[in-house]
Amino acid sequence: MSSLSQSASAPVSAAPRAQRVRKVLETALFPTRLDIQDESARHAHHVEQTRGPNAGATETHFRLYIVSSVFEGMNRVARSRKVHDLLAAELADGLHALALTLRTPAEEEAAV
Repeated sequence: MSSLSQSASAPVSAAPRAQRVRKVLETALFPTRLDIQDESARHAHHVEQTRGPNAGATETHFRLYIVSSVFEGMNRVARSRKVHDLLAAELADGLHALALTLRTPAEEEAAV
């Protein structure tokens, strides 16, 4: 993905989805922590997704842990929407589910 302003219908590159997700999130959120865990194998029993050119793709479920100052002043819903908006092209192309932990650096420090 060359641009964060791509529409949800824009083509997605051939790179593995986790790499594309990392690139988009690092570019937009400047995270101090970004953990991406592919949990797709745990959901293999789901019916294959029929949307997008990568129907039946193996990278469909991710758990993301993101710490970013971009989340300052945003509630949980707004943070989630931000991440979903950033990954709209992936969601339109077979990414099915995201489990999100989204924190500010201060929240991360307090959680330790």
